[in-house]
Amino acid sequence: MSKKYILSLDQGTSSSRSFLFDSESNIIDSEQKEFKQYYPNAGWVEHDPLEIWNSQINTAKNLIKKQNIDLLEIGAIGIANQRETIILWDKVTGNPVYNAIVWQDKRTADLCQKIKKEGWSDYIKENTGLIIDSYFSATKIQWIFKNVPKVKERAIKGEILAGTIDTWLAWKLSGGKIHITDFSNASRTMLFNIRELKWDKKLIDLFEIPENILPEVKSSSEIYGYTDKSIFGVEIPISGIAGDQQAALFGQTCVEKGMAKNTYGTGCFMLMNTGNEIIESETGLITTIAWGINGKINYALEGSVFIAGAAIKWLRDALKIIKSPSETEQIAFDLDDTEGVYVVPAFSGLGAPYWDMYARGAILGLTQGVTDKHIIRSTLEALAYQTMDVLKVMEKDSGIKLHSLNVDGGACANNFLMQFQSDILNVEVKRPENIETTALGAALLAGLSIGFWTMDEIIERRKIEKSFIPLMKEENRQKLYEGWIDAVERTMYRKK
Repeated sequence: MSKKYILSLDQGTSSSRSFLFDSESNIIDSEQKEFKQYYPNAGWVEHDPLEIWNSQINTAKNLIKKQNIDLLEIGAIGIANQRETIILWDKVTGNPVYNAIVWQDKRTADLCQKIKKEGWSDYIKENTGLIIDSYFSATKIQWIFKNVPKVKERAIKGEILAGTIDTWLAWKLSGGKIHITDFSNASRTMLFNIRELKWDKKLIDLFEIPENILPEVKSSSEIYGYTDKSIFGVEIPISGIAGDQQAALFGQTCVEKGMAKNTYGTGCFMLMNTGNEIIESETGLITTIAWGINGKINYALEGSVFIAGAAIKWLRDALKIIKSPSETEQIAFDLDDTEGVYVVPAFSGLGAPYWDMYARGAILGLTQGVTDKHIIRSTLEALAYQTMDVLKVMEKDSGIKLHSLNVDGGACANNFLMQFQSDILNVEVKRPENIETTALGAALLAGLSIGFWTMDEIIERRKIEKSFIPLMKEENRQKLYEGWIDAVERTMYRKK
């Protein structure tokens, strides 16, 4: 039977989603399931690994059932995943030894400070491309070793496996037969040497992590193994993996050096493809692996903003001043400005280019004339300002002046946000017809490895739905951005 579809698993921070793509890379349908967020202490964020697995596999099965797809028509499975989030589990039973510690989690901030004081910053930056931060996986593993009884001893004995979410899903899908990750996810652990393309022995020793618990690192597009028959009733190749932001970069077909995209999801992530060149940032960005395909590695510069769409969710769930994110567009358009209000959503500290783990969110510029609607508009504008922060330093590091920015992710559907983004950046903002580029990227990588489509076909099929052209006067742009910089500085941690 001919293969007609690619199944893409998009495992995110707040929900698991599954997509079916046809041979023209169109979305046939999708399914989504939110799962619970756990906050055991201030700054801690956890997920239940089994809930992640169940939500992900159930969306896939429900999607296939809803569309009445013959499983033999599915050519391959691609995986895109929330990055840096780490899981340790029993090699035999598959039971997690502790909840997944999420990328947003700040419990290891003090440990990171200790490592900085010991002089590891330069080595880690040069060899992993990263800065020392609780964002990444290494200190999370070390925390589990120190705080969950007997796990480290069992790990040394070879009874425990570790991995980011892609590794967990691949292991579960294969019935425990494959323990792998791809270059893009490995490069987010603070344990992987992006120059030598292997686990870094010095860092493994520094964090006291037995190498035998770490997955084998593979390319981003190859057949890693097959689903166990108990999952779907047939064996389906698992053949594409990338961290969600790298998957979105690929889905946007930013395959040439200098091309960039920004994803508006739970966080906000801007990546620029730097080709086969490792560019070390001098301005607070990180260097990461974009993907590895056919023996070639593409690198990228990345600016990570921790809170983006999560701030809109905060308006809905915590402040209860909106009922749905879609309301924010018209509310913002109905106002002339924010009355001088700035919202700095540093709920999990500040990411690039500030990297302040101890910063906390703030609403500044309040007067009696300010209403909830001004706060809503200010929150949307904060996403655009944070992107501006990253773009300025990305252009400086790369020496490349961006003339357009490719956008994707849920919040890019907001026309007010995209117009304001174009205005504040003073560049064209391009929104593709398919804004689900993370899921698309995983599907494209999976299909590429089985010959479902070629790279030329992938590039030819990309379509732009709408472009936003800057309309703001330069004087206004400068004034607004200066106000933002002042607001950010007021949220940053200051030692007394």
